[in-house]
Amino acid sequence: MGRPAQPRPQGETPAQRVARTYREAGAGVLIKPTIGEHGTVFVTGRDGGPGAVPSLSIASEHYNMILRYAQRGIPVKLRVNVQTKFYDNDGGNAYNVLAELPGTDPTSKDEVVMIGGHLDSWHTGVGATDNADGATTMMEAMRILKAAGVQPKRTIRVALWGGEEQGLLGSAAWVQQHLAGDANRAAREKFDVYFNSDNGYGPIWGFYLENNPANVPVFDRWLAPLKAVGIRRNTMEGVGSTDHLSFIAAGVPGFNPIQRYENYDIRTHHSNMDTVERLDVKEIRQAAIVMAWVALQAANDTERVPRLSK
Repeated sequence: MGRPAQPRPQGETPAQRVARTYREAGAGVLIKPTIGEHGTVFVTGRDGGPGAVPSLSIASEHYNMILRYAQRGIPVKLRVNVQTKFYDNDGGNAYNVLAELPGTDPTSKDEVVMIGGHLDSWHTGVGATDNADGATTMMEAMRILKAAGVQPKRTIRVALWGGEEQGLLGSAAWVQQHLAGDANRAAREKFDVYFNSDNGYGPIWGFYLENNPANVPVFDRWLAPLKAVGIRRNTMEGVGSTDHLSFIAAGVPGFNPIQRYENYDIRTHHSNMDTVERLDVKEIRQAAIVMAWVALQAANDTERVPRLSK
């Protein structure tokens, strides 16, 4: 999951100080272990600034083997091949994809319920759990609604975001253009809610309610008919580091579903183990059904989704 871009601090960052230390020590490449085990390699990193020493992550088992050799005085030789391509920030290499089912009620068709997830992923795996399953869930939810011939009162829109892993870039740019600030006040007032999918994988068990108690009866009512497909409970907790934060920052509600997290944060998330074998079509189907239902409930509800009091 990406994190919102932070203001650049003045002077050297901690990562840049570390990079300078290695460079001054004459290091040609930095080899680091990852926190994973059983061959899992996580690939996120930090900006070391100009002239930074190339840094590579390897499986902890391989790193520990090299370390044991070195501690015993056994020479270790590594051949490293690093190929890197840089893009300008404005290079136009990330895109958002949007589609919608138009609202039909004359008094509320201009109001918007939005669902979404990000398209991009880290490079060592194929991004199956982060976030192909989330994007697939949202596309299938829209297909279900379209195939069922629903006529939502409010417009239901889906967005597949680019650049999430670099700091929620796609969703933040869209929100900035369409919802944020005084110029977008009218559009923001007509924007009802955003539902995101990017926090774990597998079936949906409920929703994180982002510390807004006013939403407890709303979500409980929406989800009550879905107990038979695995809905358990909602929680008042919130989650971070994904695209719903762009909407919350603009003052509109944003939510994520509660999904399976074991083996996600410590196994597949941003790692070489994020492959399609981790996914179950039946679980994605359940998630899509839940998302389609929740989006339709929000679109047809007589009440707007409660917002946090300022």
